[in-house]
Amino acid sequence: MPAGCDHCEKKAVYVDPVTKQRFCGEHFSAWFEAGVLAAIEKYHMIEPGDRIAVGLSGGKDSTVLLTVLAKLDLDAELIPITVDEGIGGYRDDTILAATRLCDKLGLADKLVSFTDICGKTLDELLANDPRQACSVCGTLRRRALNQAAREVGATKIATGHCLDDEAQSVLMNYLRGDLTRVTGSFQTNADTLFLPRIKPLCRSTERETVAYGLVNHLLTDLPECPYTKYALRAGVRKGLGKLEYKNPGTMMNIVTGQEKLLAKLGPREGEITKMGRCEICGEPTSHRLCAACALLERRA
Repeated sequence: MPAGCDHCEKKAVYVDPVTKQRFCGEHFSAWFEAGVLAAIEKYHMIEPGDRIAVGLSGGKDSTVLLTVLAKLDLDAELIPITVDEGIGGYRDDTILAATRLCDKLGLADKLVSFTDICGKTLDELLANDPRQACSVCGTLRRRALNQAAREVGATKIATGHCLDDEAQSVLMNYLRGDLTRVTGSFQTNADTLFLPRIKPLCRSTERETVAYGLVNHLLTDLPECPYTKYALRAGVRKGLGKLEYKNPGTMMNIVTGQEKLLAKLGPREGEITKMGRCEICGEPTSHRLCAACALLERRA
C-alpha cells in the first residue's frame, strides 16, 4: 500500500484499482459518498419528499447503504425495515447489528418476519429441501419487504445491491438463458402496481463498500448465511471476482454493456404484459397467484 494519499499528506488506506488513485480514510469516504450521490442523481432514484423504506439486513451492504443515505442531504425520510427470515444461528446476530445501527442513527427500525406472512420460518420451509433456499428466501423476503414498505407509507424501497450484485445478475440471466431479462424487450404496467425499487450502491463495488464500512468502523464480525452454499450466485461471484481482480473494471463493463443493449433494443411495441392481482393476497402478478403464494401453496 503506497504511503501517501493523493489529496493530502495522510497515510493512504485505499487504492482504486481502476484509476490508481490513493485515498486516506477521510478522502476515500468523501469519494465513496460522492459516487453514491452521483448514481442517485443519474438514475433519478430519490426525489424531495420521498419516504424511503431501506431494506436493512444488518450485513455490510445494507449497513453502509443506510449510513450513507442518512449522511447525504437528500430531503427524504428514511425508514429502515429488517426482515427476519428465521435462520437459526445466523439471523439473531444480524438483527442485533441492524438495531444497534438504527439506534446510532436515531432511526426507528421496523421488524417483520416470515412467520408474519406465512406462519413458518425459512428453516421450517426448507426442512426437506434446503437446495431451494435462495429461491424461497428471495421470493418471501420481497413479499415481506413490499408489505412492510406499504404499511409505513413508503414511496420507494432502497436495497443494498452493489455493482458486484448487478454484474452477477446480468451474467446469471445469460447462464439461465433468460432472454426476457437479457433483452428487456417487453412492457408491463408493473410500475403502477409495485413500489419502485432503487439501488443507490449500484455503481459501487463490494470492495469499496466493505472498505467504507471498515474505515468508518461500521462493520462487526457476523456469521455467514448457512444456505449460501446452495446458491448459483456463489459460483458466479467467485468467477467474476477473479476476472475483476485480473482486469479491474470488468464488472462496470458488464453492467454498462447491458444498459447499452437495453437502450439499443428498447421495448417492442404491442408486447405488453398486463399484471393484475394475486387471487389470494392481492399482490401484483401476471399470473393467477403471485410467486410467494404459489410457492407456499406448493409447500402446504
